[in-house]
Amino acid sequence: MAKILFVEDDRPLCVMVESWLSAENHIVELLHNGADGLARVNFYKYDLVILDWELPGISGVELCRRMRSTGNTTPVLILTGRRKELKDKVVGLDSGADDYLTKPFDLEELSARIRALLRRPPQMAGSVLTAKDLVLDAASSTVTKNGRELQLFPKEFSILEFFMRHPNQVFSAVQLLNHVWPSFSDSSPDSVRPYITRIRAKIDTEGQPSFIRTVHGLGYKFQVPE
Repeated sequence: MAKILFVEDDRPLCVMVESWLSAENHIVELLHNGADGLARVNFYKYDLVILDWELPGISGVELCRRMRSTGNTTPVLILTGRRKELKDKVVGLDSGADDYLTKPFDLEELSARIRALLRRPPQMAGSVLTAKDLVLDAASSTVTKNGRELQLFPKEFSILEFFMRHPNQVFSAVQLLNHVWPSFSDSSPDSVRPYITRIRAKIDTEGQPSFIRTVHGLGYKFQVPE
C-alpha cells in the first residue's frame, strides 16, 4: 500500500490508472495541472509522485525540479508520450526524477516500476509481512492468522499494512489520517478509533495483548505480543 499522487491532464488515462492502482490497494489522488500538483506536494506527504511531462502550466519536469529544490525526496516517476530520445530522458532524470516511462505503457509495467521505486525506502520493502502468527501479503491483499484467512475491509487492510511496515513506532490519529486516508478526506481523528477497534477484533487473540497498542496521549503503535 502506498499513497500516490498522480498528476496527469489525460483524464481517461487518469481513470484507468487510478482504477488499476486502487485494485492493488494503493491510495491514488488525481490532479490535472502542474500548479495544483506543486501546491499538493508542498503541503502533503506521499510515498510516490507520478508526473506527466507536458502538464498545463508547470511541466512535470519543472514540478520535479521545484520539489527537489525544497528538499522533497519523495520518489518521482515521469510519464511522457513524445520525448523518447536519450537526451530528453537525461533532462528528466537530471530534474530529480527517479524513473521515466514512455506512453503508451502497459499497466503491469507501471506496477513493476512503482514496486521498484517503493522498495528503495526500507519500510516499503517486501510484500509479505509477518508478526508472530499474523501474516499479511500485500501482493494478494490477504491476511492470515494461524493459517486462517481474515476478512478485512480495504481501509482496515491499509491501516494494518501501514502499522506492520512501521513496527514499534507511535502514530497519532492525525498521522494515520495523513498516511492512510486521501489528503482531501473530510475524516476527523475521531474516525480512526473505530477502525482500530475493528482491526483488533479481527487480528488479536482473546486473553492476549493486542498487536495494536494504545499509547495514551500519543496514539497507537504496532507491537508483537510476547
